[in-house]
Amino acid sequence: MKHKFVVFILILGTLIGLSGYYYYQRNVYSREVLRLEILGEPEPQALAGIDYLVKYKNNGNVSLEDAELIFQYPENSLPSGELRQRAITPLEDIYPGEERTATFSGKLLGREGETKTAKVSLKYRPKNLKAFFESSTTFTSRIKSLPLTFEVDIPSKVEAGKELQFFINYFSNSEWPVAGLRAKIEYPSGFEFFSSKPQALDKTEWDLPLLQKTDGGRIEIRGKLLGDLQTQKSFRATLGLWSEGNFILLKEVTRVAEVIRPSLLVFQQINGSQQYTASPSEVLNYEIFFRNIGQEPFQELFLAANLEGEAFDFDTVRSDSGQFNKDGGFITWDWREIQKLRFLQGGEEGKVEFWVTLKGGSETPLSQKNHSLKNTVVISQVREEFETRLNSLFEVSQMAFVQDEVFQSSGPVPPIAGQTTNYTILWEAKNLYNDLAGVTVRATLSPQTRLTGKIFPEDAPLTYDSASREVVWSLGKLEAGSGIDKPSPSVAFQVAFNPDSSQVGQTPQIVSQAKISGQDTWSGANLESTDSSITGGPVGQ
Repeated sequence: MKHKFVVFILILGTLIGLSGYYYYQRNVYSREVLRLEILGEPEPQALAGIDYLVKYKNNGNVSLEDAELIFQYPENSLPSGELRQRAITPLEDIYPGEERTATFSGKLLGREGETKTAKVSLKYRPKNLKAFFESSTTFTSRIKSLPLTFEVDIPSKVEAGKELQFFINYFSNSEWPVAGLRAKIEYPSGFEFFSSKPQALDKTEWDLPLLQKTDGGRIEIRGKLLGDLQTQKSFRATLGLWSEGNFILLKEVTRVAEVIRPSLLVFQQINGSQQYTASPSEVLNYEIFFRNIGQEPFQELFLAANLEGEAFDFDTVRSDSGQFNKDGGFITWDWREIQKLRFLQGGEEGKVEFWVTLKGGSETPLSQKNHSLKNTVVISQVREEFETRLNSLFEVSQMAFVQDEVFQSSGPVPPIAGQTTNYTILWEAKNLYNDLAGVTVRATLSPQTRLTGKIFPEDAPLTYDSASREVVWSLGKLEAGSGIDKPSPSVAFQVAFNPDSSQVGQTPQIVSQAKISGQDTWSGANLESTDSSITGGPVGQ
């Protein structure tokens, strides 16, 4: 009898264990009966609308009760309507096999390339059980683009202590109005702020106005920069948006300016400047100065200048008191001809000069890029080498089209008062010798002309200042040979021209002359060139 009782206990224990194991397995399985997923745009545009579709399905055999859906928007997003960053939605019972969806809409804020993760969880209780279970999942998007242009226009070389003027340009091509934007800038050490237009908040921040599509503007900053010669100074500007008390960074730009080194002792001027950069086909007047900084006088000095560089046209060299050797590129001055070479007292200064014409124009092109004009000056035991770099030769072409292949612009040609003619404006840049940086093309729209918002390519860095009506194309770098042995950079945008009755019989301007400007990365000069304005012919009635 005792053995039977032991066997009974063992069987009962086994049954209880199997029942508990089955109950445990059932509870584990119950966590997987709910399928939950998020569907959305993997590469959305910032500031544009985005919809998250949440799908959930009960794959189990029992109803899910007391269900609650919790959707967490990505960080720094703008939910639609009255929704908050975390939306909690009570649900009705979810029956076996039933599938439902929920949509959550909003806009994403952030920088290009930034990832944004949405989260969703669903809490529920299976029927006849007291325990609550929860399923969750996420969906990550990567911001593909941001329809805001933000640029800093500042020279790459700045004279120490000289007043400096530079600009921050901004432009919106967003389909939705953008409010709450703020621009900020961090100045380098040694920068002294003078003023800005518009007025700054604490010298470094500006609240920007509401921007509709194709709205833009600029901030003008004035100051001066001090520092050791040839040091690099960084200016960092940011564009952001205020949302629920948080500043969200959208764009960041850093530009570097170099403090320029002065000349010393024996020095030269070209066309009256010590820091001259020459241009193709230009006539140069060289002045070489020599100064006695000691106490003892110099007597019977001999001065020679040796010219080297493909751009020199040796057939044009002229000097009133010097002798030129065309084969070696030497110009010499003898003390018998120059008073200050005969006797130079302590503290005194003398000068010799010559003239030469450069090659490199369209009729006499040069064979390579990054040309230098080298002048080596020897006087007594002093030898100084001076290098003058040759500017690039560049231009912009401005053209207007109707019935073109880009935007199919249309309207009466010549224009008619009270009617709209759409023109496609095409800008093309051409550059011959040196790489250029910070290149911009600018033109001003007439009062009767407006942007339509059509731009090609769509991501072109085109801005528009609504106040000055100036369109700015920020190319940035323009390589040597562009339009020669490389494709010409170009941008097209559409304008709408609506002349009024006062212009009947006249040929009004639609777009002003286009001006291209930029920093020559080889010569360091700020260069510019222009092309003619756009008119549409006599206005009819």
